[in-house]
Amino acid sequence: MTDVDRQIARSAELLERTGERHRAGMLRRQRTDGIGQRVTRIALADGAILLATIIFALAVGPIGLLGAVGVIGLLIVVTLALAILPTAPAPTPERLREVPLKALPAQTERWLATQRAALPAPAITLIDQIGLRLDTLSPQLATLGEDAPAAADVRKLVGEQLPEFIKGYTRVPPELRRVERNGKTPDAQLIDGLRLIENEIGEMTTQLAEGDLDQLATRGRFLEIKYRGDSADPVG
Repeated sequence: MTDVDRQIARSAELLERTGERHRAGMLRRQRTDGIGQRVTRIALADGAILLATIIFALAVGPIGLLGAVGVIGLLIVVTLALAILPTAPAPTPERLREVPLKALPAQTERWLATQRAALPAPAITLIDQIGLRLDTLSPQLATLGEDAPAAADVRKLVGEQLPEFIKGYTRVPPELRRVERNGKTPDAQLIDGLRLIENEIGEMTTQLAEGDLDQLATRGRFLEIKYRGDSADPVG
């Protein structure tokens, strides 16, 4: 094995480990989000029941022992039902168009997770890398307004073009995905397109970060001039 082959093998192993860590992290986030959604639903439902009980008692009169037992029973039933029922499903591509910009990377990741089984192995590796890109992009969108010029580009690529591209591939019959057409198979077109999308998301993240980096550099120069300059002044 040549040095180049060994380097390629090491890079492939690194990408695989990174993808596994990302998948594990994504699953943990999904489980945490699911638990949080259930707890929120239970709290809201139980709170509504208790509030209705209080209003009834104030407006009509004491509910009595039998009424109290009924309320407790209702709380138990509602709590168990909401704890068992599934949380909100992953968004559809149509729903992604309406997701708030700040939530778009996470929601797109949730949708991508539902598409993994329909994609070839090389594409799944790229999906993991896109997920890492989206994780990095997400903090950049926290302070980006919906009307900002960059917001439209992010929404177009992440919320529209990426889902539509994958949907277009999944509509191709499996037996035709490795058949060349115009010099490329659908599998190859998928890989090339996902690689391009990954690079574009990385470029967007870098461009959005440039303003923060410039501001950090400016503040750093200010601090250096102020405090190092002051320390260099002779003490009178």
